[in-house]
Amino acid sequence: QVQFVESGGGLVQPGGSLRLSCAASGSILSIYAMGWYRQAPGKQRELVATMPSGGITNYADSVKGRFTISRDNAKNTVYLQMNSVKPEDTAVYYCNADLRSYSGGSYNRRQYWGRGTQVTVSS
Repeated sequence: QVQFVESGGGLVQPGGSLRLSCAASGSILSIYAMGWYRQAPGKQRELVATMPSGGITNYADSVKGRFTISRDNAKNTVYLQMNSVKPEDTAVYYCNADLRSYSGGSYNRRQYWGRGTQVTVSS
């Protein structure tokens, strides 16, 4: 079983900053990638940033230069530093992990999602 603890969401003014964090725990053998997605009201879930283990970090064009993703592999934690936020960044932000864990007597690789944390950018 894999669990996620997300934190850091809230209300922030335009131009401000916010830091999200997501810690994965459980019977984890390997983490291949961690990242963040978001879903605004009435819109589809979209990629914000992903960070593969040993790979190239990928950002959505809309957040390049403003958001920074980072990982603490020892803590199985991914962060999203959000700077110069805009009202259009308002959304529920979801943690995502591509990992291999032990379940039902075997190790299986699959995608996992956190429950999401609300970010609201408003004055």
